[in-house]
Amino acid sequence: MEHAVTVPAPAKESMWKQPKAVWAVAFASVIAFMGIGLVDPILAPIAEQLHASPSQVSLLFTSYLVVMAFAMLITGAVSSRIGAKKTLLLGLGIIVVGSFLAGSSSTINQIIGWRAIWGLGNALFVATALAAIVGAARGSVAQSILLYEAALGLGIAAGPLIGGLLGEISWRGPFFGVSVLMVIAMLVTGFLLPSTPKPDHHTSVMEPLRALRHGALRTVGITALLYNFGFFTLLAWTPFTLNMTAIQVGFIFFGWGIMLAVSSVFVAPKLQARFGTMNSVTGALFCFALILAIMALATSSKPVVIACVVIAGIFLGINNTLVTETVMKAAPVERPVASAAYSFVRFLGGSIAPYLAGKLGEQINPHAPFWLGAVMVLLGMGVLIVWRPLFAHIDEEPNHGALERDSIEEAELLTTADEM
Repeated sequence: MEHAVTVPAPAKESMWKQPKAVWAVAFASVIAFMGIGLVDPILAPIAEQLHASPSQVSLLFTSYLVVMAFAMLITGAVSSRIGAKKTLLLGLGIIVVGSFLAGSSSTINQIIGWRAIWGLGNALFVATALAAIVGAARGSVAQSILLYEAALGLGIAAGPLIGGLLGEISWRGPFFGVSVLMVIAMLVTGFLLPSTPKPDHHTSVMEPLRALRHGALRTVGITALLYNFGFFTLLAWTPFTLNMTAIQVGFIFFGWGIMLAVSSVFVAPKLQARFGTMNSVTGALFCFALILAIMALATSSKPVVIACVVIAGIFLGINNTLVTETVMKAAPVERPVASAAYSFVRFLGGSIAPYLAGKLGEQINPHAPFWLGAVMVLLGMGVLIVWRPLFAHIDEEPNHGALERDSIEEAELLTTADEM
Protein backbone atom coordinates (compact mmCIF):
# COMPACT_ATOMS: atom_id res chain seq x y z
CA MET A 1 0.00 0.00 0.00
CA GLU A 2 1.42 3.33 -1.05
CA HIS A 3 1.58 6.15 1.41
CA ALA A 4 0.45 9.60 0.29
CA VAL A 5 3.21 12.17 0.32
CA THR A 6 2.29 15.46 1.96
CA VAL A 7 3.88 18.41 0.22
CA PRO A 8 4.31 21.37 2.56
CA ALA A 9 2.60 24.56 1.44
CA PRO A 10 5.04 27.24 0.31
CA ALA A 11 5.74 29.89 2.92
CA LYS A 12 3.82 33.06 2.35
CA GLU A 13 6.04 35.90 1.14
CA SER A 14 6.14 38.94 3.39
CA MET A 15 4.68 42.03 1.76
CA TRP A 16 7.69 44.03 2.99
CA LYS A 17 10.39 41.84 1.36
CA GLN A 18 10.51 43.41 -2.06
CA PRO A 19 13.11 44.15 -4.76
CA LYS A 20 14.70 47.58 -4.84
CA ALA A 21 12.73 48.34 -8.00
CA VAL A 22 9.44 48.07 -6.10
CA TRP A 23 10.66 50.32 -3.28
CA ALA A 24 11.86 52.90 -5.82
CA VAL A 25 8.41 53.11 -7.41
CA ALA A 26 6.73 53.09 -3.99
CA PHE A 27 8.88 56.00 -2.81
CA ALA A 28 8.09 57.99 -5.94
CA SER A 29 4.40 57.16 -5.40
CA VAL A 30 4.52 58.65 -1.91
CA ILE A 31 5.87 61.90 -3.35
CA ALA A 32 3.39 61.90 -6.25
CA PHE A 33 0.37 61.39 -3.98
CA MET A 34 1.43 64.30 -1.81
CA GLY A 35 0.06 66.48 -4.61
CA ILE A 36 -3.55 65.47 -3.84
CA GLY A 37 -3.70 66.95 -0.34
CA LEU A 38 -0.82 69.38 -0.58
CA VAL A 39 -2.96 72.37 -1.55
CA ASP A 40 -5.59 71.73 1.13
CA PRO A 41 -4.02 73.91 3.85
CA ILE A 42 -3.33 76.79 1.45
CA LEU A 43 -6.75 77.02 -0.22
CA ALA A 44 -7.95 79.76 2.13
CA PRO A 45 -4.64 81.73 2.04
CA ILE A 46 -4.63 81.63 -1.78
CA ALA A 47 -8.24 82.83 -1.85
CA GLU A 48 -7.43 85.67 0.53
CA GLN A 49 -4.16 86.83 -1.03
CA LEU A 50 -5.23 86.48 -4.68
CA HIS A 51 -8.77 87.78 -4.04
CA ALA A 52 -10.46 84.61 -5.30
CA SER A 53 -13.73 82.96 -4.24
CA PRO A 54 -13.86 79.42 -2.77
CA SER A 55 -15.28 78.05 -6.03
CA GLN A 56 -12.44 79.66 -8.01
CA VAL A 57 -9.82 78.22 -5.68
CA SER A 58 -11.50 74.80 -5.85
CA LEU A 59 -10.60 74.78 -9.55
CA LEU A 60 -7.09 73.86 -8.38
CA PHE A 61 -8.58 70.43 -7.78
CA THR A 62 -10.84 70.48 -10.85
CA SER A 63 -8.18 71.34 -13.44
CA TYR A 64 -5.80 68.81 -11.89
CA LEU A 65 -8.35 66.00 -11.82
CA VAL A 66 -10.12 66.56 -15.14
CA VAL A 67 -6.79 66.47 -16.98
CA MET A 68 -5.82 63.37 -14.99
CA ALA A 69 -9.09 61.72 -16.01
CA PHE A 70 -8.68 62.20 -19.74
CA ALA A 71 -4.92 61.64 -19.63
CA MET A 72 -5.63 58.19 -18.20
CA LEU A 73 -6.85 57.23 -21.66
CA ILE A 74 -3.39 57.82 -23.15
CA THR A 75 -1.21 56.40 -20.37
CA GLY A 76 -1.34 52.87 -21.75
CA ALA A 77 -0.59 54.05 -25.28
CA VAL A 78 2.44 56.03 -24.06
CA SER A 79 3.74 53.27 -21.77
CA SER A 80 3.41 50.58 -24.44
CA ARG A 81 5.53 52.67 -26.82
CA ILE A 82 8.32 53.99 -24.60
CA GLY A 83 8.26 51.48 -21.71
CA ALA A 84 7.20 51.74 -18.08
CA LYS A 85 10.40 53.33 -16.71
CA LYS A 86 10.46 56.15 -19.26
CA THR A 87 6.74 56.77 -18.70
CA LEU A 88 7.29 57.05 -14.94
CA LEU A 89 10.20 59.46 -15.43
CA LEU A 90 8.25 61.52 -17.98
CA GLY A 91 5.35 61.85 -15.55
CA LEU A 92 7.62 62.89 -12.69
CA GLY A 93 9.39 65.42 -14.92
CA ILE A 94 6.10 67.04 -15.93
CA ILE A 95 5.09 67.29 -12.26
CA VAL A 96 8.39 69.06 -11.48
CA VAL A 97 7.68 71.68 -14.15
CA GLY A 98 3.98 72.07 -13.32
CA SER A 99 4.48 72.46 -9.56
CA PHE A 100 7.39 74.90 -9.96
CA LEU A 101 5.48 77.13 -12.39
CA ALA A 102 2.35 77.01 -10.19
CA GLY A 103 4.48 78.36 -7.34
CA SER A 104 5.83 81.08 -9.63
CA SER A 105 2.34 82.26 -10.67
CA SER A 106 0.80 85.60 -9.78
CA THR A 107 -2.89 84.97 -10.55
CA ILE A 108 -5.38 82.27 -9.64
CA ASN A 109 -5.94 81.40 -13.33
CA GLN A 110 -2.22 80.78 -13.83
CA ILE A 111 -2.12 78.41 -10.86
CA ILE A 112 -5.19 76.59 -12.19
CA GLY A 113 -3.49 76.18 -15.57
CA TRP A 114 -0.24 74.84 -14.17
CA ARG A 115 -2.13 72.48 -11.87
CA ALA A 116 -3.67 71.03 -15.04
CA ILE A 117 -0.16 70.33 -16.38
CA TRP A 118 0.66 68.78 -13.02
CA GLY A 119 -2.37 66.52 -13.46
CA LEU A 120 -1.03 65.28 -16.80
CA GLY A 121 2.24 64.26 -15.18
CA ASN A 122 0.44 62.60 -12.29
CA ALA A 123 -1.72 60.57 -14.70
CA LEU A 124 1.31 59.21 -16.53
CA PHE A 125 2.95 58.30 -13.25
CA VAL A 126 -0.02 56.94 -11.26
CA ALA A 127 -1.43 54.56 -13.88
CA THR A 128 2.02 53.15 -14.63
CA ALA A 129 3.13 52.95 -10.99
CA LEU A 130 0.29 50.67 -9.93
CA ALA A 131 0.91 48.29 -12.83
CA ALA A 132 4.69 48.39 -12.19
CA ILE A 133 4.31 47.52 -8.50
CA VAL A 134 1.80 44.73 -9.18
CA GLY A 135 4.05 43.34 -11.90
CA ALA A 136 7.38 43.56 -10.05
CA ALA A 137 6.42 42.81 -6.45
CA ARG A 138 6.93 39.45 -4.79
CA GLY A 139 3.83 37.84 -3.31
CA SER A 140 0.18 38.02 -4.31
CA VAL A 141 -1.68 40.70 -6.21
CA ALA A 142 -3.48 41.62 -2.99
CA GLN A 143 -0.15 42.19 -1.21
CA SER A 144 1.11 44.33 -4.08
CA ILE A 145 -2.00 46.47 -3.92
CA LEU A 146 -1.62 46.83 -0.15
CA LEU A 147 1.92 48.10 -0.71
CA TYR A 148 0.68 50.57 -3.30
CA GLU A 149 -2.12 51.71 -0.98
CA ALA A 150 0.41 52.14 1.84
CA ALA A 151 2.42 54.46 -0.42
CA LEU A 152 -0.77 56.25 -1.41
CA GLY A 153 -1.86 56.68 2.20
CA LEU A 154 1.54 57.89 3.35
CA GLY A 155 1.67 60.40 0.48
CA ILE A 156 -1.85 61.65 1.14
CA ALA A 157 -1.03 61.97 4.86
CA ALA A 158 2.26 63.78 4.32
CA GLY A 159 0.85 66.15 1.67
CA PRO A 160 -1.31 68.29 3.98
CA LEU A 161 1.38 68.34 6.69
CA ILE A 162 4.08 69.55 4.30
CA GLY A 163 1.58 71.91 2.70
CA GLY A 164 0.72 73.34 6.10
CA LEU A 165 4.34 73.73 7.24
CA LEU A 166 5.51 75.36 4.02
CA GLY A 167 2.22 77.25 3.69
CA GLU A 168 2.98 79.09 6.93
CA ILE A 169 5.93 80.67 5.13
CA SER A 170 4.07 81.41 1.89
CA TRP A 171 1.32 79.84 -0.18
CA ARG A 172 4.03 79.35 -2.84
CA GLY A 173 6.10 77.15 -0.52
CA PRO A 174 4.20 73.87 -1.00
CA PHE A 175 4.44 74.12 -4.80
CA PHE A 176 8.21 74.68 -4.71
CA GLY A 177 8.56 71.95 -2.08
CA VAL A 178 6.86 69.38 -4.30
CA SER A 179 9.07 70.39 -7.22
CA VAL A 180 12.19 69.65 -5.18
CA LEU A 181 10.80 66.35 -3.83
CA MET A 182 9.86 65.24 -7.34
CA VAL A 183 13.42 65.83 -8.53
CA ILE A 184 14.57 63.48 -5.74
CA ALA A 185 11.91 60.94 -6.79
CA MET A 186 13.14 61.12 -10.38
CA LEU A 187 16.71 60.42 -9.30
CA VAL A 188 15.68 57.48 -7.10
CA THR A 189 13.50 55.99 -9.86
CA GLY A 190 16.14 56.58 -12.52
CA PHE A 191 18.90 54.84 -10.55
CA LEU A 192 17.04 52.01 -8.80
CA LEU A 193 14.38 50.97 -11.33
CA PRO A 194 15.96 48.84 -14.07
CA SER A 195 15.13 49.57 -17.68
CA THR A 196 11.93 47.81 -18.59
CA PRO A 197 11.38 46.22 -21.99
CA LYS A 198 8.71 47.66 -24.23
CA PRO A 199 5.56 45.52 -24.43
CA ASP A 200 5.16 43.23 -27.42
CA HIS A 201 2.14 45.19 -28.63
CA HIS A 202 1.02 48.83 -28.57
CA THR A 203 -2.00 49.75 -26.48
CA SER A 204 -4.67 51.77 -28.26
CA VAL A 205 -6.09 54.95 -26.74
CA MET A 206 -9.52 53.33 -27.14
CA GLU A 207 -8.73 50.22 -25.08
CA PRO A 208 -9.65 51.75 -21.69
CA LEU A 209 -12.99 52.92 -23.13
CA ARG A 210 -13.63 49.49 -24.63
CA ALA A 211 -12.77 47.92 -21.26
CA LEU A 212 -15.72 49.78 -19.74
CA ARG A 213 -18.03 47.50 -21.71
CA HIS A 214 -17.32 44.90 -19.03
CA GLY A 215 -20.14 45.26 -16.52
CA ALA A 216 -18.07 44.72 -13.37
CA LEU A 217 -15.41 47.28 -14.32
CA ARG A 218 -18.04 49.81 -15.41
CA THR A 219 -20.02 49.33 -12.19
CA VAL A 220 -17.04 49.79 -9.88
CA GLY A 221 -16.02 52.86 -11.92
CA ILE A 222 -19.45 54.48 -11.51
CA THR A 223 -19.38 53.66 -7.79
CA ALA A 224 -15.98 55.35 -7.49
CA LEU A 225 -17.19 58.38 -9.48
CA LEU A 226 -20.05 58.90 -7.02
CA TYR A 227 -17.91 58.15 -3.99
CA ASN A 228 -15.32 60.70 -5.15
CA PHE A 229 -17.97 63.42 -4.83
CA GLY A 230 -17.80 62.81 -1.10
CA PHE A 231 -14.02 62.35 -1.03
CA PHE A 232 -13.19 65.62 -2.77
CA THR A 233 -15.97 67.58 -1.08
CA LEU A 234 -14.26 66.64 2.18
CA LEU A 235 -10.88 67.76 0.81
CA ALA A 236 -11.93 70.95 -0.96
CA TRP A 237 -14.73 72.41 1.18
CA THR A 238 -13.71 71.54 4.75
CA PRO A 239 -10.80 74.06 4.92
CA PHE A 240 -13.26 76.91 4.24
CA THR A 241 -15.64 75.79 6.99
CA LEU A 242 -12.83 75.47 9.54
CA ASN A 243 -11.39 78.96 8.92
CA MET A 244 -8.05 78.01 10.52
CA THR A 245 -4.38 78.63 9.71
CA ALA A 246 -2.52 76.61 7.09
CA ILE A 247 -0.54 74.61 9.67
CA GLN A 248 -3.68 73.84 11.71
CA VAL A 249 -5.50 72.53 8.63
CA GLY A 250 -2.36 70.63 7.66
CA PHE A 251 -2.24 68.78 11.00
CA ILE A 252 -5.96 67.92 10.82
CA PHE A 253 -5.61 66.38 7.37
CA PHE A 254 -2.35 64.73 8.42
CA GLY A 255 -4.39 62.86 11.05
CA TRP A 256 -6.93 62.00 8.36
CA GLY A 257 -4.17 60.68 6.10
CA ILE A 258 -2.63 58.57 8.87
CA MET A 259 -6.01 56.93 9.52
CA LEU A 260 -6.38 56.34 5.78
CA ALA A 261 -2.93 54.72 5.52
CA VAL A 262 -3.36 52.51 8.59
CA SER A 263 -6.83 51.29 7.60
CA SER A 264 -5.68 50.67 4.01
CA VAL A 265 -2.93 48.28 5.07
CA PHE A 266 -4.12 46.74 8.34
CA VAL A 267 -7.90 47.12 8.68
CA ALA A 268 -9.10 46.46 5.13
CA PRO A 269 -7.58 42.94 4.82
CA LYS A 270 -9.06 41.86 8.18
CA LEU A 271 -12.54 43.09 7.22
CA GLN A 272 -12.22 41.45 3.81
CA ALA A 273 -11.24 38.11 5.37
CA ARG A 274 -14.14 38.20 7.83
CA PHE A 275 -17.00 39.80 5.89
CA GLY A 276 -15.98 39.56 2.22
CA THR A 277 -15.01 42.32 -0.21
CA MET A 278 -18.44 43.60 -1.19
CA ASN A 279 -19.84 43.65 2.36
CA SER A 280 -16.76 45.55 3.55
CA VAL A 281 -16.93 48.11 0.73
CA THR A 282 -20.64 48.80 1.11
CA GLY A 283 -20.22 49.08 4.89
CA ALA A 284 -17.37 51.57 4.48
CA LEU A 285 -19.39 53.64 1.99
CA PHE A 286 -22.37 53.77 4.34
CA CYS A 287 -20.18 54.90 7.26
CA PHE A 288 -18.52 57.59 5.11
CA ALA A 289 -21.92 58.88 3.98
CA LEU A 290 -23.02 58.99 7.62
CA ILE A 291 -19.94 61.04 8.56
CA LEU A 292 -20.65 63.54 5.76
CA ALA A 293 -24.24 63.85 7.00
CA ILE A 294 -22.96 64.59 10.53
CA MET A 295 -20.65 67.25 9.06
CA ALA A 296 -23.62 68.75 7.24
CA LEU A 297 -25.63 68.94 10.47
CA ALA A 298 -22.75 70.28 12.59
CA THR A 299 -20.83 72.43 10.08
CA SER A 300 -20.49 75.29 12.58
CA SER A 301 -18.90 73.08 15.26
CA LYS A 302 -15.15 72.90 14.67
CA PRO A 303 -14.53 70.01 17.12
CA VAL A 304 -17.20 67.88 15.39
CA VAL A 305 -15.93 68.69 11.90
CA ILE A 306 -12.31 67.97 12.88
CA ALA A 307 -13.25 64.64 14.49
CA CYS A 308 -15.32 63.65 11.43
CA VAL A 309 -12.45 64.47 9.05
CA VAL A 310 -10.00 62.26 10.96
CA ILE A 311 -12.48 59.39 11.42
CA ALA A 312 -13.45 59.55 7.73
CA GLY A 313 -9.89 58.51 6.88
CA ILE A 314 -10.58 55.06 8.33
CA PHE A 315 -13.43 54.33 5.93
CA LEU A 316 -11.74 55.97 2.96
CA GLY A 317 -8.70 53.74 3.47
CA ILE A 318 -10.84 50.59 3.63
CA ASN A 319 -12.68 51.60 0.48
CA ASN A 320 -9.54 52.57 -1.46
CA THR A 321 -7.78 49.26 -0.88
CA LEU A 322 -10.72 46.96 -1.54
CA VAL A 323 -12.03 48.84 -4.57
CA THR A 324 -8.55 48.94 -6.13
CA GLU A 325 -8.22 45.19 -5.64
CA THR A 326 -11.67 44.70 -7.14
CA VAL A 327 -10.66 46.69 -10.23
CA MET A 328 -7.58 44.51 -10.71
CA LYS A 329 -9.80 41.38 -10.69
CA ALA A 330 -13.06 42.69 -12.17
CA ALA A 331 -12.47 42.62 -15.92
CA PRO A 332 -10.62 40.15 -18.19
CA VAL A 333 -8.27 42.84 -19.56
CA GLU A 334 -4.66 43.77 -18.88
CA ARG A 335 -4.17 45.42 -15.51
CA PRO A 336 -2.82 48.75 -16.88
CA VAL A 337 -5.90 49.01 -19.13
CA ALA A 338 -8.26 48.23 -16.24
CA SER A 339 -6.48 50.78 -14.04
CA ALA A 340 -6.68 53.47 -16.73
CA ALA A 341 -10.38 52.83 -17.44
CA TYR A 342 -11.29 52.91 -13.76
CA SER A 343 -9.23 56.03 -13.06
CA PHE A 344 -10.74 57.85 -16.05
CA VAL A 345 -14.26 57.39 -14.66
CA ARG A 346 -13.50 58.06 -10.98
CA PHE A 347 -11.44 61.20 -11.57
CA LEU A 348 -14.31 62.71 -13.56
CA GLY A 349 -16.34 62.61 -10.35
CA GLY A 350 -13.46 64.09 -8.41
CA SER A 351 -13.06 66.93 -10.90
CA ILE A 352 -16.70 68.06 -10.66
CA ALA A 353 -17.11 67.80 -6.88
CA PRO A 354 -14.75 70.55 -5.63
CA TYR A 355 -16.16 73.27 -7.90
CA LEU A 356 -19.75 72.23 -7.24
CA ALA A 357 -19.08 72.18 -3.49
CA GLY A 358 -17.69 75.70 -3.63
CA LYS A 359 -20.68 76.99 -5.59
CA LEU A 360 -23.20 75.34 -3.26
CA GLY A 361 -21.37 76.72 -0.23
CA GLU A 362 -21.33 80.25 -1.68
CA GLN A 363 -24.86 80.40 -3.06
CA ILE A 364 -26.89 78.19 -0.69
CA ASN A 365 -25.22 77.59 2.69
CA PRO A 366 -22.06 75.92 4.10
CA HIS A 367 -24.01 72.73 4.92
CA ALA A 368 -25.12 72.01 1.34
CA PRO A 369 -21.81 70.61 -0.02
CA PHE A 370 -21.67 67.96 2.71
CA TRP A 371 -25.30 66.96 2.10
CA LEU A 372 -24.55 66.53 -1.60
CA GLY A 373 -21.47 64.46 -0.80
CA ALA A 374 -23.45 62.19 1.53
CA VAL A 375 -26.19 61.62 -1.06
CA MET A 376 -23.71 60.84 -3.84
CA VAL A 377 -21.82 58.34 -1.68
CA LEU A 378 -25.10 56.59 -0.83
CA LEU A 379 -25.94 56.45 -4.55
CA GLY A 380 -22.54 54.85 -5.17
CA MET A 381 -23.30 52.26 -2.51
CA GLY A 382 -26.68 51.61 -4.14
CA VAL A 383 -25.07 51.02 -7.54
CA LEU A 384 -22.75 48.43 -6.00
CA ILE A 385 -25.62 46.67 -4.21
CA VAL A 386 -27.85 46.50 -7.31
CA TRP A 387 -25.10 45.02 -9.50
CA ARG A 388 -23.53 42.93 -6.76
CA PRO A 389 -23.94 39.62 -8.67
CA LEU A 390 -21.23 40.83 -11.07
CA PHE A 391 -18.72 40.52 -8.24
CA ALA A 392 -19.62 37.05 -6.97
CA HIS A 393 -16.16 35.78 -7.97
CA ILE A 394 -14.11 38.53 -6.33
CA ASP A 395 -13.30 36.65 -3.13
CA GLU A 396 -12.40 33.45 -4.96
CA GLU A 397 -8.76 32.67 -5.70
CA PRO A 398 -8.19 34.39 -9.08
CA ASN A 399 -7.27 32.37 -12.11
CA HIS A 400 -6.13 34.87 -14.66
CA GLY A 401 -4.63 32.39 -17.09
CA ALA A 402 -2.51 34.21 -19.64
CA LEU A 403 -2.91 37.47 -17.75
CA GLU A 404 -1.39 35.90 -14.60
CA ARG A 405 1.46 34.39 -16.62
CA ASP A 406 2.21 37.77 -18.18
CA SER A 407 2.43 39.31 -14.71
CA ILE A 408 4.84 36.58 -13.56
CA GLU A 409 7.05 37.17 -16.60
CA GLU A 410 7.09 40.92 -15.92
CA ALA A 411 7.98 40.27 -12.27
CA GLU A 412 10.83 37.91 -13.24
CA LEU A 413 12.28 40.43 -15.69
CA LEU A 414 12.22 43.30 -13.19
CA THR A 415 13.40 41.21 -10.25
CA THR A 416 16.26 39.59 -12.22
CA ALA A 417 17.46 42.94 -13.48
CA ASP A 418 17.23 44.37 -9.96
CA GLU A 419 19.40 41.61 -8.47
CA MET A 420 22.13 41.65 -11.17
